[in-house]
Amino acid sequence: MTDSSYTSCPETVDFPEGWDSAARLVDGRWVERSPRRPEVARQLRTETRLMPWLGPQLPLPVPMPRVVADEPLVVRHALVPGEPLTEPDATHGRRLGLFLHALHAVDATEAERREAPSPREVLDERAALTEDFRARVVPLLPADRRESAHALLDAVGSLPARALVHGDLGPEHVLVRGDGLSGVIDFGDAHIGDPAIDLAWALHGTPPAFADALADAYGVTPELRGRALLWHRLGPWYEVTHGLDTGDRATVRSGLAGVLAR
Repeated sequence: MTDSSYTSCPETVDFPEGWDSAARLVDGRWVERSPRRPEVARQLRTETRLMPWLGPQLPLPVPMPRVVADEPLVVRHALVPGEPLTEPDATHGRRLGLFLHALHAVDATEAERREAPSPREVLDERAALTEDFRARVVPLLPADRRESAHALLDAVGSLPARALVHGDLGPEHVLVRGDGLSGVIDFGDAHIGDPAIDLAWALHGTPPAFADALADAYGVTPELRGRALLWHRLGPWYEVTHGLDTGDRATVRSGLAGVLAR
């Protein structure tokens, strides 16, 4: 429902450019977002239905947006205070492990009723994504690396879709204030998917003390750790196609370097 009392405030600060949404801080306490592309509007509207239900079930603050304007679409939520995580330690790892355990334990059926993308949608989109990667990224790799690249895409295509996940968890979306975590933001990619996708960076892109504490708090199994590594290896592929879509050669080069490194 649109907030009929909404009026634009001139006291605004634009956030750094995002791939999907334009965001700004209003009055020092509200975050407003609008879609950069038509298909992103669905994601934003889904957040307004999903997050007010999800937020009270989680042990850290998360955004709980509402629609404040329809044409053009604008959603608003209270600012979640904090700065992006830059120095992960064991305390942060334990808190994030407990957060992810709680997130992945919520009722996926209820989340789907609130318009979180369903397993069928997710698996269909994943199939289309891996085919796009085969068509556009694999040919850019050295010939002797293409077989292993195809094997990675085959493995990702077979992963499950069974729990509500954040879908884009990285240090820029985990906030810190003082010595502790203060929130998790940006649930635009939330869907019913593989819990391991949220563990990719957390287990394989962080210092051992953080990763070990998170794994212990979450209860990570060897099988789950292996699936998380597959998602971690896939991460730079998105950067390559984003660079191809935008004509940004530097982004393509950076993404390809990441694909080969991982």
